[in-house]
Amino acid sequence: MWRKKLAVLWLAVASACFGGQDRRVKIVLVGDSTVNDEGGWGPGFRAFFDPHVEVVNLARNGTSSKSFRDRGMWNPALAAKPEYILIQFGHNDVPGKGPDRETDATTTYRQNLKRYVAEARSVGAIPVLVTSIVRREFTPEGRFQPDSLVPYAAAVRQVATEEGVLLLDLYSLTLAQAERLGPAGCEEIGAIAKDGKPDHTHLGPKGRQEIGVMAARELVRLEPKLKPYVTSTEP
Repeated sequence: MWRKKLAVLWLAVASACFGGQDRRVKIVLVGDSTVNDEGGWGPGFRAFFDPHVEVVNLARNGTSSKSFRDRGMWNPALAAKPEYILIQFGHNDVPGKGPDRETDATTTYRQNLKRYVAEARSVGAIPVLVTSIVRREFTPEGRFQPDSLVPYAAAVRQVATEEGVLLLDLYSLTLAQAERLGPAGCEEIGAIAKDGKPDHTHLGPKGRQEIGVMAARELVRLEPKLKPYVTSTEP
């Protein structure tokens, strides 16, 4: 009985926030291959919500905070007029990715994020900044090895604070997950590269589900008004 009453209460909150129980909420994901549906956390994120939430995954392989815009991929996110736009870049912004993608964590990367935030707000969307998931690399002794994403994750946190933006700190969450799982456990959630070796960046089916749920749970924690839209089968 108490669960039924709680559900009714949450639906009332959703009605007040979103304009009616049957109103659909649109969430757009932008980012790189660690977000998209093929090797990223998008599928698990989508499955976390019931059909009232439409998740549009516009993340594309190999993109950075610079190239995503330069290749014309950002405009469709704005044109979709979503309630939320989740923005995760970093893996292809790091040094060594080439001038068409590289950004500096302390200057151009921050500028790009702030522009994304401002433009998302200009169309009435709520921007949500997301730190990159970790590269699951370990030392021979089995200790997690910090990667080149550290300064970029720090920049995302700083911009989120400066701009008053919701932050999904997936870097911290997936770091804790990787340290808990260890090298063997991380291989279970990772993808397999074309050469048959473990892929320490992209996600396999288990990782796409688990990290997607991780991201969705964190968003709901930050935005409780989304709680009524969580699927009834969510563990």
